[in-house]
Amino acid sequence: MFTTVRYFIKTSIAFLMLGLLSGLHMLYAMKITKSGFVPGMITAHTHMLLVGFVLMMIMGVALWFFPRAEKEDKRYNPALIWITYILMSAGTLLRFSFEILNSYLVIQFFDIIITISGTFQVLAVILFFYSMWGRIRSVGSHIREAKGERF
Repeated sequence: MFTTVRYFIKTSIAFLMLGLLSGLHMLYAMKITKSGFVPGMITAHTHMLLVGFVLMMIMGVALWFFPRAEKEDKRYNPALIWITYILMSAGTLLRFSFEILNSYLVIQFFDIIITISGTFQVLAVILFFYSMWGRIRSVGSHIREAKGERF
């Protein structure tokens, strides 16, 4: 497993922990202290789990398992994968943090940061799959399929 893959996977696990802890916080607020929680916690919690954990884990595993890029593939670029990692990690952490802050303090600037961080995430996904597109190919299964083998 190479470095970029480890970063994607370990960061997704860290985001899982943040998502679980925010969910536990909401559970305690509802059931134990009966104090309730700010609505932004739902968005932050769900976003951290689905985008931060699930999507980043998928990206890391795809990077690890997909066949190597062919020599002629001009789209795949390890530097671009690092950029997507940075955009995705920063965008997710900013979105999580400012969704919570925005629930306590309604400041227009927070809405701008939330929108920018969401844009970072979308851009990261687009760049990642643009770069990975050539790696989504058969590496021998087409030969077995031609011989009549079914999967």
